[in-house]
Amino acid sequence: MYRFLWTRQWVILTIVAIALIPAMIRLGFWQLHRHEHRVALNEVISASLAARPVPAESLTAPGATVKHADLYRKVTAKGHFDTANEEVVRRRTNADDKVGYHVLTPFVLEDGKVLMVNRGWVPADASQTAFPKIPAPERGEITVTGRLMPDETTADSGIKNVKGLPDRQVMLINSVQQAERLGEEVLGGYVQLTSPVPKDGSPELLPEPEHSDIGPHLAYAVQWWLFAAGVPVGWVVLLRREARERAQAAAQAGAQETEPASV
Repeated sequence: MYRFLWTRQWVILTIVAIALIPAMIRLGFWQLHRHEHRVALNEVISASLAARPVPAESLTAPGATVKHADLYRKVTAKGHFDTANEEVVRRRTNADDKVGYHVLTPFVLEDGKVLMVNRGWVPADASQTAFPKIPAPERGEITVTGRLMPDETTADSGIKNVKGLPDRQVMLINSVQQAERLGEEVLGGYVQLTSPVPKDGSPELLPEPEHSDIGPHLAYAVQWWLFAAGVPVGWVVLLRREARERAQAAAQAGAQETEPASV
C-alpha cells in the first residue's frame, strides 16, 4: 500500500521534510537568543541611563575596551575641545531619517589624554563631499557629559571602513584609528554628548536609545517551532492522501477489469 514511498518524488519529499525540522528548530532558538539578548541589552541601557554620571577615566583608558555593562553609561570629563582636528562620520541619520554626518571632536582632558566626543548630527550637502559648516562648541575649559559607547567596528556595525574618503571624513568612530591620526593617547570608545546643549540647536544631540521595545523575536521563535511541528503533520496528511488516491485508482481499475464485455 505504501510502496510509493520508495518513488523518487517521495524519497526527495521525505528527505526535505527531515532536513527542515531541525533547521526550523535551530532558527527558533536563534530568534529566542536574539530575544534574550535584546531583553538583556534593554536592562543594561536602562540601568546605565538611570545611574549618576561618573568620570570617563574611571570606566575607560587609552587602548581599553568599553565593557558591555557600561554601555550608555553617563560619564563626565573636564577639558577643552580641539576643533582643529574635528572630523565628521559619514552616512548617519537623524530622528527624521535624513542623511548627514555625526560630528566627531577630540576633547583634550586636563591630563593631556583625549576623549572622542560625538557632538551630534548635522545635514550633508548634495555632494556629500565638502566638509559641512559646523557651529563651534564652547571655548575654553568646560565639563561635558555624555553616554559612553564602545568603538565602532565593521564586524559589529556592518559599516565598511571605506578608504579614500574626502578630507576629514570617516566611516567609523574608532579610538585606535583616532590615536594613530592624532598621535595622542585616546581613551577607548567615545562619548555621545548630552551636555552642554548647543545654543542654536546644531549639531543635533543624539536621542536616548530605545530600551523598552523587545522586538518580534520571541514571536518569530514560536512561529519557527510551530512550522517545525507542522512539517511531520503535513507529511502524514500528504501520505494518507496519496495512499487514498492510489487505493481509489486501484479499485477503479479492478472494477473495470471485472465488468463483462459488451455484446
